[in-house]
Formats: sequence, C-alpha cells, structure tokens
Amino acid sequence: MNSYYTKETMERFLNPKHFGEMKDANAVGRVGNPKCGDQMTVYLKIEDGKIKNASFQTLGCAAAIATSDVICEMITGKTIKEALSITEKEMIEKLEKLPAVKVHCSSLAISGLKKAIEDYEEKK
Repeated sequence: MNSYYTKETMERFLNPKHFGEMKDANAVGRVGNPKCGDQMTVYLKIEDGKIKNASFQTLGCAAAIATSDVICEMITGKTIKEALSITEKEMIEKLEKLPAVKVHCSSLAISGLKKAIEDYEEKK
C-alpha cells in the first residue's frame, strides 16, 4: 500500500533532529495557519550574519513538523541572504514530495524563517 507521506517526511515527523526551544536564540519567529490550525515557532542563533543554529516547535500535522525540521537543517550554516533564498520547491524536494494539500506547510516554514529574521533585524 502506498503511504500518503514519503519515508523521508515520516522520519522527520517521528524523529525530528531540530525540535525544541532554543534558550540562547537571538531570533524568534512565530507563525500560524488559521485554516488548518498549525502553529510554528522558529528559533535562530545568528552570529556574524550566519545562522549558527536553528530549531523549532510546531503544533501541527506530519507535514508541518517535517517542513519545520527540514528548513532548520537547510538554513544552518548559511548567511541570512542564502537562507532567505530557499524555496518551497527545494524543501519539498528534500522531503522527496509532499501531497498537494500539504504544500502550504512548506510556505508556513518559510514564513517562520522570515519572521525570525525580521525579529533579528529589529533587535540589531
């Protein structure tokens, strides 16, 4: 039987590598989707214009948690500019596919990243 989610998506949902509140974060972005109820917080530690560490706390479906995890992985070690250039398509490719009705979760993860960077810029 074919699974609704890919093996990669399920692995990131069940065993996310970047889950948890970051106590020393200097950037925090909180976003939500009122239609589906997903709530996401992205934590960043930025030093010298580079994202040194990223983590998340997400209350939502498997796709929301998986996209939160994958965005954190993709941005760690990147400059702010490089991180902001990551697309939904790249995230979905990293997850090996998302069901069409769950693509909005990748958009939410990017929005969380943008909110965190806005928070960082405001504090500077």
